[in-house]
Amino acid sequence: MSVSLTSSAPARGLARWILPFCIGAGAYLFFLGVGDIMLRDSDTLWQIKIGQWILEHRALPHNDIYSFTRDGEPWISSSWLSQVLFALVYEPSNWAGVVILTSLAIGATAAIFAHLIDPYLDPARALLLIAPILVMSMGHFFARPHMLALPVMLAFVGGLLAAADRRTAPSWLLLPLMALWANLHGGFVMGLALIGAVGLDAIASADRKDRFALAARWTVFGLAALAASCCTPYGWNTLLASTKILNLGKLLSMIGEWRPADFSSLDLFGVSLLGLIAIGYYSGVVLTATRILLLLGLVWAALSHFRNIEVFALLTPLVLSKPFAEHFGMTRSVAPRGTETRPSFALTAIAALAIVAAGWSITRSYATPHRYAFISDPSPAAAVDLLERRHAQRIFSTAPIGGYLVTRNIKTFIDGRAELYGEQFVLDYFEAVEGKNVETLLRLLETYRIDATLLNRTVPASMIMDHLPGWKRLYADDIAVVHVRDDAPTKPSASQ
Repeated sequence: MSVSLTSSAPARGLARWILPFCIGAGAYLFFLGVGDIMLRDSDTLWQIKIGQWILEHRALPHNDIYSFTRDGEPWISSSWLSQVLFALVYEPSNWAGVVILTSLAIGATAAIFAHLIDPYLDPARALLLIAPILVMSMGHFFARPHMLALPVMLAFVGGLLAAADRRTAPSWLLLPLMALWANLHGGFVMGLALIGAVGLDAIASADRKDRFALAARWTVFGLAALAASCCTPYGWNTLLASTKILNLGKLLSMIGEWRPADFSSLDLFGVSLLGLIAIGYYSGVVLTATRILLLLGLVWAALSHFRNIEVFALLTPLVLSKPFAEHFGMTRSVAPRGTETRPSFALTAIAALAIVAAGWSITRSYATPHRYAFISDPSPAAAVDLLERRHAQRIFSTAPIGGYLVTRNIKTFIDGRAELYGEQFVLDYFEAVEGKNVETLLRLLETYRIDATLLNRTVPASMIMDHLPGWKRLYADDIAVVHVRDDAPTKPSASQ
């Protein structure tokens, strides 16, 4: 019996160390198989174009060069590193590299989550928890910079929560993660805000005699993290630029991913909220006041903006894991230092390499260059070819088409960079294309000296243009409608 236990201990240790690799590989392969779902947002187009510009010019943009409505105005790319990475793996007419990179980010996120939850959940429960979390987050899984920052976000905030659970200060090793996050995506501002919230929970849970020293250490860490977030080519301007999107006021409720959560039909997010309430009442789990505030903050963020549902899905289990594990007696025992059995480094490395080799082999055989394509084609190529032959210079288009115009080196009226155009401009744009105010449409056409319009067939403005004097429909297909100014002289009426 003793021989059996001794021989199985390394296997159990190996399983615990290698489980995150297995879960991460499984998540990667799953999303590799359904990679088209990440190619449904035209913002991916201009994100790659900016990355290509950075690589070509060996410089970073400081002014807008892609629109004629904001040409030359100050603008910086707070996601420059992600854009460069996407540009490096992208090839014309080949989306395989972009899908692979995004799937790798999702796999890394799943692996990090499994590692962080390991002290409180056994492998089977952890696997059952990760699956609905990824499904709940799929609504915001696009091939865009926020996906490359997702594993960094989880590792950083997970490190904060782990320190709070231990009632200690965060590790200084988290600071490079903050610097990396700040170069990948502007969402690092949320990480800076969470330092204060999680730190308050750690201080409140500590012994009274240790609170002052612990508060000082968390304060120093917070200041150091703030400095680390400025370790970008733009310096502290990255922090200022990342907060601009939060100052768009009413406009945020009109942009799809920034809209509030919709409960008109029951989805997994709604089920999870109801489940949390039910479990809380039924089980009687008691949370500290600071952890309740932290949980309410995550819920509020998810309710306010659709794009924060993935943050809620990934961080809520980490916030609740220790209290739930202690309440239900599920905390996994840790052997005293020096007595725990760990698998050898060589054995762990061999197992990890085997998983990587298997994943690479499947990728090579499955992710062929022509397997992936946009679910909804954002490329009105024929219409743009026609406008180029007519030498159209100032094209009024919808924002999704604007992303494609950027890739064709045609200056746009508007694209996905709402923080550049500002609240009032984008509100006027929505009012015009949705047909809410024809006077606004006429004003924009005249103010910006528009010589052609390129609109999706489904927007009301494309039908309004058919009836505007001085304009005529020139072309239409399944994607877009083109109108140009009618220079023909007006025929005299009968009364004249």
